[in-house]
Amino acid sequence: MSDTRRQSVEPAPITGEPRDCADLTVIEPTVTREDVDSSGRVGAVAYPYRIYDAVATIERPLIADRDVEYVVSVDRSRRLAVRADVFPETVATTVDDVLVVPSELSDEQVREKAEDAVFTWTLRKVAVGSAPDIAFEQSVDAHKLFWIASRPDGDVIVDSVRGTESPLAD
Repeated sequence: MSDTRRQSVEPAPITGEPRDCADLTVIEPTVTREDVDSSGRVGAVAYPYRIYDAVATIERPLIADRDVEYVVSVDRSRRLAVRADVFPETVATTVDDVLVVPSELSDEQVREKAEDAVFTWTLRKVAVGSAPDIAFEQSVDAHKLFWIASRPDGDVIVDSVRGTESPLAD
């Protein structure tokens, strides 16, 4: 694709419609589209996430406060927060033949989900006398890519980060 064409690409749609291509910030794939075994076309689906690097500070009398660190990944489409192992590397790229899933959560709702998750995880880990102070040190909005691959025995969806694959349900 020429540089002129790349610059004229419109931002990703919020309607969830398939696009020829979209400029996205994505969680860096460990499995590229070219790595996917397919008997035909390999399409892409981009799910919106916001990832936070969070710290919960627990006040303790007579001794130093305790900081507990978390990486919170909020799936803005499925409306859930999960723990991640590391804060991901992201890259800005143009993705061809992609369906961009729209976000179902506002920025405020995403932050609230992340705060609730950190609060719950902290209470499960540490006995506290008062609510922990929660701070978000950094955050990033990024899409996670899933590859849809055609196979003779049925289509599959491949997680571009983990490399896991599952049959695509009708």
